[in-house]
Amino acid sequence: MSRIVIFGAGGRVGRAAVAEAVRRGHTVTAVVRDPGKYRELGTPDAVTVVRGDATDAESVAAVAAGHDAAVNASARLDLPAEEYFTAAARALVDGLGRAGVGRLLVLGIATTLEVSPGVRVMDDPLFPAEYRLFSQGHVAEFELLRSAAADLDWLMVVPPMDLDAEAEATGRYRGAVGAVVGQGRISHADLAVALLDEIETPRHHRVQWAVSH
Repeated sequence: MSRIVIFGAGGRVGRAAVAEAVRRGHTVTAVVRDPGKYRELGTPDAVTVVRGDATDAESVAAVAAGHDAAVNASARLDLPAEEYFTAAARALVDGLGRAGVGRLLVLGIATTLEVSPGVRVMDDPLFPAEYRLFSQGHVAEFELLRSAAADLDWLMVVPPMDLDAEAEATGRYRGAVGAVVGQGRISHADLAVALLDEIETPRHHRVQWAVSH
């Protein structure tokens, strides 16, 4: 079994990833900004909740040491998206390298996927400007990973627009590289299945990989 460090473990996707990892018998370090708010995530045998910051390379290196893979499900809505996601990408590349962690999965956003060759969802002239700014943060993150993470086996996993926390887990999903796929919806639980599948058996590398039902 693997040791997996999950940044942003207190969010909906982070929690789903923790639960799926535990279900499969892995050991998890759940990284949050305030462990006191997330004590229920911890279990004596499988999950350790720790304080950490995905934008601080020293913090990343410290909490990731001894792990086999990392997931970044963190986000900050109180900071500009491009500032946060590029800072996290830089810190993760640096910190995971120091910690000897070779596999990183980060969450993307569906608006950055292509609907036709060279045309992304966010390129539509009617796409809301405020959402374009957030989407651009993930574009910048992706470009930074492509240019700066040559020694890291990373993957940006992109859920569809309709990400449903309450939907029942099916254990199934469809995938495509860089483009909108499937029905445009998925449960958090099935997104977590896709994440853990790529940790256990990596099939996609250094691309945007879209998943959907």
